[in-house]
Amino acid sequence: MKASEGHIGRVFVIRLEDGDVVPECIERFARENGVSVGHVVLVGGIGGGQIVVGPRQSNKRPPDPMLLPVDSAHEVVGVGVLAPGEDGEPVLHIHAALGRSGQTMTGCLRPGVTTWLVCEVILYEILGAKAARVWDSESGLALLEPGASPESH
Repeated sequence: MKASEGHIGRVFVIRLEDGDVVPECIERFARENGVSVGHVVLVGGIGGGQIVVGPRQSNKRPPDPMLLPVDSAHEVVGVGVLAPGEDGEPVLHIHAALGRSGQTMTGCLRPGVTTWLVCEVILYEILGAKAARVWDSESGLALLEPGASPESH
């Protein structure tokens, strides 16, 4: 286990509008407002795109992601961690549960999904915590590295 301590800074209340793309629009907001590390809570509607729903084979590295389409309006609740990538730009890793007509799918919104009508987001800025997303060749992912800073990689 690795950890880094910080404290809550600013708290942003954000309304995403129909067609806004998650996570890109939240990353852009963070960049424009100087948020480097943060926690995101999201609730609302998702209307299109695709989500990562796991690796095709659990024991294969790097994983070959399975993608499922989101082809109509779904209710959504999600939570994520914002941290700078190796280039210093904010990267949001957000997982969400999407439901429609009694069926639920859960996965990573990394490939991007579009807001349907509205999504409400609370972004908690975390100050003083060192963290960066660092490329890991074994997993094929940019993993959260508490204690790291983008400029050290």
